[in-house]
Amino acid sequence: MGVEADAKAANLTRLAATVERLRAQVRQAHAETEGRALLELAKGILVERLHCGPSQAAHQLAELAAQAGLPQLELAADIVNQSARDKLGEAAGELLTANPAVPDPGPSAAVRLRSAEGGVLAATDAQAVAESLLEHALAPLGATAVAVWAAGSDASLALAGFAGLPPEEAKRWRYVPPGLATPARRALTERRLVWLEDLTRTGPPSIGQREVPGARVAVPADAGGRILGVLEICWPAPFSHQSPQIERQIEALAELCARALDTHVIEAAPSFESDTSKLIDVADAVLDPALVLLPEVDAGGRLTDFRIHHTNSAFADPAGRPRHAVVGAPLLEIYPMVAGKSGLFDKVEHVHATGEPFRAKETTLTTLVEDVPVTLTAGISVTRHGDAVLLIWRVQDETARLAGLLQHAQRLGRIGGFEENAVTGEIAWNTEVYTLYGLPVTARPIALQRLPAHADPDDATAIGRFLRTLLHHRRPASTAFRLQRPDGISRHIRVIADPVLDADGRLLTVRGAYQDISAQHWTEVALAATRDQLAHTEQQSAERNRLALHLQRAIMPTAPDPIDTAGLRIAVHYRPAENDQLVGGDWYDAVTLPSKQILLSVGDIAGHGIEAATGMVVLRNALRGLAATAAGPAQLLTWLNLVAHHLTKRVIATAVCGIYDPATRILRWARAGHLPPVLIREGKATGQPMIGGILLGATAAAEYEEQSIQLAPSDILLLYTDGLIERKGRSIDEAIAQLLTLAESPAGTLEQRLDHLLTHSNADTDDDTCIVAIELS
Repeated sequence: MGVEADAKAANLTRLAATVERLRAQVRQAHAETEGRALLELAKGILVERLHCGPSQAAHQLAELAAQAGLPQLELAADIVNQSARDKLGEAAGELLTANPAVPDPGPSAAVRLRSAEGGVLAATDAQAVAESLLEHALAPLGATAVAVWAAGSDASLALAGFAGLPPEEAKRWRYVPPGLATPARRALTERRLVWLEDLTRTGPPSIGQREVPGARVAVPADAGGRILGVLEICWPAPFSHQSPQIERQIEALAELCARALDTHVIEAAPSFESDTSKLIDVADAVLDPALVLLPEVDAGGRLTDFRIHHTNSAFADPAGRPRHAVVGAPLLEIYPMVAGKSGLFDKVEHVHATGEPFRAKETTLTTLVEDVPVTLTAGISVTRHGDAVLLIWRVQDETARLAGLLQHAQRLGRIGGFEENAVTGEIAWNTEVYTLYGLPVTARPIALQRLPAHADPDDATAIGRFLRTLLHHRRPASTAFRLQRPDGISRHIRVIADPVLDADGRLLTVRGAYQDISAQHWTEVALAATRDQLAHTEQQSAERNRLALHLQRAIMPTAPDPIDTAGLRIAVHYRPAENDQLVGGDWYDAVTLPSKQILLSVGDIAGHGIEAATGMVVLRNALRGLAATAAGPAQLLTWLNLVAHHLTKRVIATAVCGIYDPATRILRWARAGHLPPVLIREGKATGQPMIGGILLGATAAAEYEEQSIQLAPSDILLLYTDGLIERKGRSIDEAIAQLLTLAESPAGTLEQRLDHLLTHSNADTDDDTCIVAIELS
């Protein structure tokens, strides 16, 4: 038994070796056949150029190859490329970067591409085309599968040929309808090469995605401006875009596919597109104006224009030309205004190239009538049938345009119209009423008498009153109710109806409209809530303002009694803002300290309201307490700045602080961002210098300068806030200069001088004003 088994194994080994040898011989025969075809083509070129016989051309080819140190096949490919000057030759002539997926580059690109071309030209069907492309041109680039798609007239795709894919997979993908998004569909509709780095991660579904899940490229096969199909190439592993040279090589192969598809016509779906006479019959059967257009290409196969092959009887030229003057002429010559980036010509070209139909309900068309542009609004339909394009348009008349505007207005206003025949019971709704009710257009309309069954029970009384007015008293009526839709959504609806009566007063028809007022209802509810909240907020604000005003007036009386102490007469005037809502934070103080010195201060808190009033109280009292330490005015402001910055809610304020010593009659003063005092001596008013001092509370660490004034008998010193001089459009220097002029005006008592300053001040800001005046007796 062992000997017999060994004999069988030896026979199987010999049989396998025989099969492999025969396969190698077949591959060698194919290679020699394809190589022989390329050599023969090169010989023919040499015969034509050298004017010699075939044997001399063969001898010349061999001699040139030997001199160049190249195989005859490589030299033959170079000769063909130089003679052809086509995309294959351009792609082969470029230096191709190494592809990481290619283990062995093998023959040169020129030999591979020309061998693929020979296989394509010799192919009897698209299946042989796909096999030749994969074997000769794409497998050396690392591709393992290829699909050749034929484009139908409706932008569908049919699998014309494949290689490297299981037959079962090809059966599943034999037809791709227009609506399915695939890499080939993108290449067709976008009219460009589409490269997907990883089909399983980023790509749409496509043929062979389980067997070959890596990179995928799809490129349109274009011939004369029309895309005949798509070449789709599959790689087993993901990788990024290849070099531009590789892409141009793939585009050259797609051009080969286009030539093959043009020869071996394969339709994605049955059509009559090859017969232009049938398309003319269709155009003549259309009631709207229609044109049958045929493409015109130049010598290089590029689309340049479309020729008007036929016009139907409904066609009327906007310029008044007869039909025979239009038929046979180029489209751009007859209607030059259709050109342009977004013009009709681009749409016709796209449809012709891809087969994807274009339809628009409303398109603007512009034509020239005696060199004057005339614009029309029309619906457009553009479809491809074989190599021809059918263009149909429908110009909107005034009635259709107004009906469209009315329908659009109803949709925007969420209004739907209805009509009920009181005699037959027939009810007619427009589309918007079905939408309001949440019903399909196939549903039976709801009569007005049945409204209570579809409304909120609480609205039954209002609906009953509406129906009695309309149907019994036969007068126009309207009401609002809450509609309960079948989908559970409640809508606020207003119904308006008008009865139509005959000559005897009998009710014939009820016509009316429903309107969705839900948005208006909820807006009114929101506005009511906002009004209530606003009223509450205003009440709170008024209470806060009253509290601030009471606090301010309790601490800062507008005209306190004059103070006579230590040879000084001190008068104060305070004028609050006219608007109670602008209660400010101005303060003043004049108090005799334990050291018998006198503290004089004026300040202004930034802001208004209760916060400003309470901040004023804090700083005023803090300054009084700090002054008891017998420190100088600069030190007092330094400490007060710490209070404003750390011990309050970051109050920002200005202030002037002065300490008067009755023994020496010297007033030492410092300022924190405040206006300096004014000294009136012998009727002449002078402003004190702007010594250094930052706002209180602006920064944690601050230093303040100090200045001294030696007072003389009858001297008057004014401390004031900015409400006395501020005026819009006037600089601070101008304001102080005017105050000095006003202060020099003769006056009686110290109080009368302050009254004069307040009365004749031309400040135009509604702000608090505080003035402290001291006079040395």
